[in-house]
Amino acid sequence: MKYLFLIATVLILISCESQENETQNVRENTEMVEKSEYTPLSEKLNERKSNFEKKADDEVKRIYAEGIQAIIDAGVLDNALNVGDKAPNFTLKNAAGADISLYDRLDEGPVVLVWYRGGWCPYCNITLQRLQSELPNFEKHNASLIALTPEVPDSSLSTTEKNDLQFDVLSDVGHKVSEEYGVVFQLTDEVAARYEKSFGLTEYNNDDSKKLPLAATYVIDTNGIITYAFLDADYRNRAEPKDIIEALEKLD
Repeated sequence: MKYLFLIATVLILISCESQENETQNVRENTEMVEKSEYTPLSEKLNERKSNFEKKADDEVKRIYAEGIQAIIDAGVLDNALNVGDKAPNFTLKNAAGADISLYDRLDEGPVVLVWYRGGWCPYCNITLQRLQSELPNFEKHNASLIALTPEVPDSSLSTTEKNDLQFDVLSDVGHKVSEEYGVVFQLTDEVAARYEKSFGLTEYNNDDSKKLPLAATYVIDTNGIITYAFLDADYRNRAEPKDIIEALEKLD
């Protein structure tokens, strides 16, 4: 009997250890899945950037590099609104022609405000598509997503339809709102000439100012205060959705 009792005890201990190991494995696998679910937006953007670096000639690279440096030299990043600043209200038309007010949206919850240069910009389209996929994560925090573009409504409607966007894309024709937020900049003559020749920037925006906005992103709380800001002179760099969500979590 004592022998059988010892065997039974050993079997129980082995069973318990096996269950503990199985539980630990499940926990580790779950953590691995959770970690692997998030793919940085930067990966897709860097892939596009890498293709450009391989295909573009040195002259084109020089023109765009000098364009980025000109933004830095002009002090645009230093003068743009930043964390702690009050976000100016605005009312702009969406792709369907309806008036959308920032402060009306803030009455409902925080706002994620992003700028994109236009439907002609591949980096912008990559970003818009990713933001669309992240929309449910923003909505968990009762947040609205608004994208601003200097394009006229017809152009922004095309962008909206092409990317199947379910958030408002507002036309800031003439850069009025971008000027208030300090995120607009003057293109160098060489960059402007390339854009005009390649796709007709003036026609896209119905504006010959040769200006564009930074690809900026703000998180604005219900008091109208900017709590997160992404500002970068390089149009190929964009706010990481994970960082936006973390900023929204802090407002909960």
